[in-house]
Amino acid sequence: MNDKILGIDLGTTHSAVAVVDAGFPLILADRDGNRLTPSVVHYPAGGGEPKVGHEALRMRSTAPKRTVYDVKRFMGRRTTDLKEDERNIGYELSTDPGSPIEVLMGESSVRPESVSAAVLAHLKRVAESAMEASLDRAVITVPAYFNDAQRQATLEAGRQAGLKVERIIHEPTAAALAYGLHRLKESSRIAVYDLGGGTFDITILEMVDGVFRVLATHGHTRLGGHDIDQSIVEHFLEQEELQKSKKELLQSPETMAKLRAAAEQAKKTLSQELETWIEIPFLTQSLHMRFPFHRETLEKLAAPWIDRTRECCLRAMHDANVESQELDQVVLVGGQTRMPMVRERVGDFFQCSDFEETRGNIRLGQDFHAQKGPTLNVGQHPDEAIALGAAIQGAMLSGSLEHMTLLDVTPLSLGLETFGGLMNVLIPRNSTIPLKAGEVFTTAVDNQREILIHVLQGEREKASDNWSLGRFVVPFEPSPKGVPRVGVQFEIDANGILHVLARNLHTGEEQVLEIQSAIDVTDQQVTEMVESSLEHALEDMDSRHWIEQKLKADQLTQAAQSSLVHASGLISTEEREAIEQKISLIRQIIGSENTESRTGDTDRLKQGIRELDEATQELAAGLMQEMATKLNPLP
Repeated sequence: MNDKILGIDLGTTHSAVAVVDAGFPLILADRDGNRLTPSVVHYPAGGGEPKVGHEALRMRSTAPKRTVYDVKRFMGRRTTDLKEDERNIGYELSTDPGSPIEVLMGESSVRPESVSAAVLAHLKRVAESAMEASLDRAVITVPAYFNDAQRQATLEAGRQAGLKVERIIHEPTAAALAYGLHRLKESSRIAVYDLGGGTFDITILEMVDGVFRVLATHGHTRLGGHDIDQSIVEHFLEQEELQKSKKELLQSPETMAKLRAAAEQAKKTLSQELETWIEIPFLTQSLHMRFPFHRETLEKLAAPWIDRTRECCLRAMHDANVESQELDQVVLVGGQTRMPMVRERVGDFFQCSDFEETRGNIRLGQDFHAQKGPTLNVGQHPDEAIALGAAIQGAMLSGSLEHMTLLDVTPLSLGLETFGGLMNVLIPRNSTIPLKAGEVFTTAVDNQREILIHVLQGEREKASDNWSLGRFVVPFEPSPKGVPRVGVQFEIDANGILHVLARNLHTGEEQVLEIQSAIDVTDQQVTEMVESSLEHALEDMDSRHWIEQKLKADQLTQAAQSSLVHASGLISTEEREAIEQKISLIRQIIGSENTESRTGDTDRLKQGIRELDEATQELAAGLMQEMATKLNPLP
């Protein structure tokens, strides 16, 4: 019997499943490598199995009335609880007074917990495929302010999905576990600020002797990223080219779904860039949309929603009878906290003394306030932290993971060199020890016979700019890329010794490297490394972006070139020449790499990738049709 217990974050926008394997927690990806599953379910008009996740998300623009999203907002609620603006979605909700909310689809209907059950069942299949084992036990997270009916609906969704729900835990507690906050000082107070797609949750926790206690919680079941998306859509509709058709657009669920998708993408882009272009070539048959959209405009639209969270934060601190200066950390969770504006506002809400970001594990010493206050902690992936914490809770319940003791901290980040010469951090700087952390890696090319485990220490993006602590090779049988899996675990013991374990997950064979010098660095060396990371931060990020785009371009051009070999008769000579031209252009851009700052080349490469992707759409469709015909020939 498999004693592993899955950790599941059943989110409004995305969901994720994790497990503790070989002593370390990891997010499990589907066959396409997706670590996050959109919490979207499409019910085909002709019946049959519902489509879940990315496949369902693609149907939102073409069949909005049968594609259900944001359903977490309706779990365990009745029609009398609904506000009018909550019905501003692409599908129809029931209206019977006082009855449980149902999603209406013509002659049929489906309850929110059944929609969530479809998502949970999909995550269960993802986990079983990844772990190659039957798994039916789970810890599922819910917002701290969920009432009993909402919790019962979550339990029912798990039951319908074929899961034995061992425990329902609060999302803030799961986030605290994922961030390793149970290894803080013996008595610590933490605020967890969780702003996701559909809900907001602020919780003040106190940790005493390794046990978390919720002092106060506040939040809003109808406040999240999708409200910001709606404000963006309304802004789009006020643009000159759309105003004349606004009434017609509002009456078309398909068109509104396209606008929402554009709003979501623009919001994500503007978390990294200052400007983007909104382009929908065929919003309607006669209407093409194209105009610039700036971060400044986005922040004006988002500000009222973000500022509404301040009242919840102040109320939670008042209820917990704590001042912001008495908090040790403010932890940010939820995809919406990627917005720079959210981080700045939360820093002001809690009078944070500094801002610690762990993207590349570069500490950015941005002072919010001169006086002593909590640290703003963004050291985990905002969309994955809760699932990881749930998996840790599951491992504790199964007895496979014990509580850890605070002894020391790591002075610099520890990680591995990955394909392309980048550093992948497994243990961030200032993590308390002893601790374990790890990930699962795979091959990047076909028929690869081994993986080099190169252990690094430092704060720079490129592996060559960090300190090498040791290396060894894990061999395996030649296989297609992505098939071999190697689990790598870092463990720092109470004596400050780093043990690196690499396990071939197919054969179970292990190798261990013991490194004595992982903690033995002087204060001067740490200072110099951190200062160097700050000095070269922009340059390093330019290099990372270039390398990531170059790897993506190499993969895409190889796939396109291979497809052309099998494309005889599927596309015209002109289309073939256009694709070959795009491939040639990308290779020229890659070959022109000759400067330290590659921002311009990276932008050109991104554009080349987009153009090649568009040019190969018809080719890909033809190859898929040809394959389907071969698999299912007509009689």
